Amino acid sequence: NTVLVIEHNMEVVKTADWVIDLGPEGGEAGGEVVAQGPPEVVAREKASHTGRYLGAYLSGKGRLKTGRRKRPGKTSAAQTPAAGILVRGATRDPAKPAGGVYGSFRIGEIDSGL
Repeated sequence: NTVLVIEHNMEVVKTADWVIDLGPEGGEAGGEVVAQGPPEVVAREKASHTGRYLGAYLSGKGRLKTGRRKRPGKTSAAQTPAAGILVRGATRDPAKPAGGVYGSFRIGEIDSGL
């Protein structure tokens, strides 16, 4: 099974089997593969912003300060607009019955959150 996740939480990214980092920036300044491979390989790529943050997590230093605050008003699963993706009852193990993991993604409005 393959699962593609757009994720910016380094606690999640560091557990991936394979990471594809697109960039070097967001929007029109991005879209190129900056680094790919296991998290340890991406963490060593100097051109990768993700690699820099991932390296801090893998080394045990934890979170790097970004100077940016979290934005309020995240959409809950119950509020997912029609033009989006709603995930209900997901689980990490496909052999187990439906779990309690939920998420919603508005198409065209996914960003880094860093």
